[in-house]
Amino acid sequence: MKLSILSVLVASAAAFAPATFQGRSGVEMSAIMDRRTAFAAASAAAVTAAMPMAAMADGAVSAATVNRARGIYGDRIAALKSAVAAGDFKAVAAEKNAFILFNSGAYPGAKNKDKKNSAITGTNAIFAAIRSGDKSALASAYDDYMKTNGISALPDVSTDGKSPGQGYSCDYDFRARTNAGAIYVR
Repeated sequence: MKLSILSVLVASAAAFAPATFQGRSGVEMSAIMDRRTAFAAASAAAVTAAMPMAAMADGAVSAATVNRARGIYGDRIAALKSAVAAGDFKAVAAEKNAFILFNSGAYPGAKNKDKKNSAITGTNAIFAAIRSGDKSALASAYDDYMKTNGISALPDVSTDGKSPGQGYSCDYDFRARTNAGAIYVR
């Protein structure tokens, strides 16, 4: 213990001790640079500084972010079932962003390109049916989209004993403040 305290004191004293001056050494350039070389180097540095750096991030794609996109936007799409059955084109059109965000969030990256293109094709079929005003085509396209993408509504987790369980563990979970996010509090 005493030895370690002593070594710490010696190290701090050495760190704050004045440096000894050895004199000035001569500076020599190893290569002579002419105007053309200097201008080329300065131009390259300016171009590099002005150019934005290439993004190397993958957008934080993980199983959790895919699950979050499927949970949030898939639940919004699944909630349209009654509107599709009733032929309510306005309600389905109002959730266009849910389809777009589901397609991009549930199928990120190049390895899911085929699935994403299939989902986009299904979305286009749904909105083509809306534009044409065909209720049966809307129902068919919606059912196909739900089946192809494996979308289902979030489970209804309640605290009344009918469907017991804890739906989420913190306020940052996407299931918070939904039917799948009931927590029993004593």
